[in-house]
Amino acid sequence: MNSESTARSLPRLPFWAYQITGWLGFLAVHFLTGMAHGQHISYLSVSISSAIGGAVVTWPLHLLYRRIWPLPPLRLALYALPAFVAIVAAMSVIYAGAIENYCPEECKPASFLGYVAYSGFTAYVILSWSALWFGIRNGRELAAARERALAAQAQANLAQLKMLRYQLNPHFLFNTLNAIATLVLEQANDTAEKMLGALSRFLRFTLDQDPQAKVPLKRELEVLDLYLRIEKMRFEERLMLDIQIDPAAERALVPSLILQPVIENAIKYAVASNEDGCRIAIRGLVNGEWLELELTDNGPGSPSFAPGAAEPSGVGLRNTRERLATLYGERQRLAVENRPEGGVRVRITLPFEEQ
Repeated sequence: MNSESTARSLPRLPFWAYQITGWLGFLAVHFLTGMAHGQHISYLSVSISSAIGGAVVTWPLHLLYRRIWPLPPLRLALYALPAFVAIVAAMSVIYAGAIENYCPEECKPASFLGYVAYSGFTAYVILSWSALWFGIRNGRELAAARERALAAQAQANLAQLKMLRYQLNPHFLFNTLNAIATLVLEQANDTAEKMLGALSRFLRFTLDQDPQAKVPLKRELEVLDLYLRIEKMRFEERLMLDIQIDPAAERALVPSLILQPVIENAIKYAVASNEDGCRIAIRGLVNGEWLELELTDNGPGSPSFAPGAAEPSGVGLRNTRERLATLYGERQRLAVENRPEGGVRVRITLPFEEQ
């Protein structure tokens, strides 16, 4: 387990909480080990003294480590090594004093080498304490850096989504305002007023909606209906619609305005270029854990969607593809192809999510 995952698995507690818990654990292990080796019950006083002494002398070591943490590794070691030696010496003195004061003769080390051996044990304990300190600190730094990177990426994704969303409006606005101007010139004021009202309601939704927000497909279709009313006023009987959505699919969450550029693309290439009109069909169903949306038209199709053709350069479909990739990563699919019987088929596959 690396230091980042170790830091994540530990609760975010203040240093003193870890310090007290750790040295209480040391006390228990120290005493039980002594008992297992036949020490006198008075050895408990030695264990308590060693644990309290360890907690006290490592506190300034913690303050030193926190101060020298940003230094390069070599300089950090030059500062830490003398402090480490001093702490080991201090704990050895505490141990020797506790042995002399609290233990009967039979539980004292047989020779000076026994005290030296304990100093080696103390060095191991302080080395382990230092390794834990640096491991936890490094893990927290890595976790914090990762959180900052994720936050920055989220902000970048949000900015990208906003940019992609707002790129949709100018093209649509130009066409709609141009149609309204034409209606005014033709003195079709009632139709122009209805189109302007539908446009204002549609734009209010696009401006109020969070680009990252997902809405039920039923709500998406209600907003799409505002857009289609505008286009129906422009093309009248030349635009025919057939919308069939399964009830389960209506509850599915989708990115707001994800269908509008696809519909706009169909109108641009299938309806606007066809004097006889065109039928656009929208289907939606839930297939297991996936939501499947399909839009087809019976227009002339497009060489851009032929097998082997370069990816279309249009803003609408490109932005839709990028929005889906930003929101879902690899768990989405947008496929566009010419139908054998004529026209274009657009398939969007998304994870099925409910509100």
